[in-house]
Amino acid sequence: MTDAEQSQKARRDEDGARDGGRLLAGRYRLGGVLGRGGMGTVWRAEDETLGRTVAVKELRFPSSIDEEEKRRLITRTLREAKAIARIRSNGAVTVYDVVDEDDRPWIVMELIEGKSLAEVIREDGTLSPRRAAEVGLAILGVLRAAHREGILHRDVKPSNVLIEGDDGRVVLTDFGIAQVEGDPSITSTGMLVGAPSYISPERARGHKPGPAADLWSLGGLLYASVEGIPPYDKGSAIATLTAVMTEPLDPPKNAGPLSEVIYGLLAKDPAQRLDEAGARALLREVIATEEAGAGRAADATKVVPLPKPADGGARESRPKLERTPRAAGAPKAAAAATA
Repeated sequence: MTDAEQSQKARRDEDGARDGGRLLAGRYRLGGVLGRGGMGTVWRAEDETLGRTVAVKELRFPSSIDEEEKRRLITRTLREAKAIARIRSNGAVTVYDVVDEDDRPWIVMELIEGKSLAEVIREDGTLSPRRAAEVGLAILGVLRAAHREGILHRDVKPSNVLIEGDDGRVVLTDFGIAQVEGDPSITSTGMLVGAPSYISPERARGHKPGPAADLWSLGGLLYASVEGIPPYDKGSAIATLTAVMTEPLDPPKNAGPLSEVIYGLLAKDPAQRLDEAGARALLREVIATEEAGAGRAADATKVVPLPKPADGGARESRPKLERTPRAAGAPKAAAAATA
């Protein structure tokens, strides 16, 4: 465990010792701390009215901020809850309630048991092109639903994607910096929000983003899923954003059939970028191609059942094998098994 991880664990333990067992709104009993960030804490809690386990996101104010900044953070938190509530997708977290306690909002939502994609990559290794395509297709579904509601996520990255443990369900989280079309609470402050490695070139240049900006971020996520590193990371925010705007992409080494999708989504010009329909078609093609390849490998050698010998006839001394020509892309080991 790194020093940063140990520090985060210590803060979670401190939070749990202080507020664990607290009852919110007469029904949500706080349990252990699931996660903690600079502006909030996520709790496991029990809904004592409905008898179900939920997640509760608590907004926390840094001690150094003024009242205006507090109001801005409250607005951002409420905007996140409203944005998620408008999205109809299996890949979006369900918001159950918003509670006002201690003059700040607490978001009560569906509890997702699993790891973030960032944790999966770090702890279990990179994804295969097929699995990355499955994850990408699920995220694309959430983005499509969000964009239909006029919502831009603006922070698509591996740490904001959860992989549920039981069935591998993919969930896009953290709409805290989402931009909602027509929302008067959105103001132009000149501040660029989001992870620099996953910010699109047009956003880095200060241009007004559209849905294509989220698709660029998805391309960066797919790149990181198969390569283990983001497409652009120069050590500092300024250097990384400059590279995003000006430097060509380092060719992915492990993407295989996913390369076309990655290059299409990471086109610097949003007008030339792969759109949602094109990305969906190519991701499905990657999944189908990988499935077909696995099927061909399994069928590369077939054993033909022996015919029953005629009465009094002699049995064949050894079984006969039917050799099926190896299709392009099938593993050599499967072909060698027929020799």
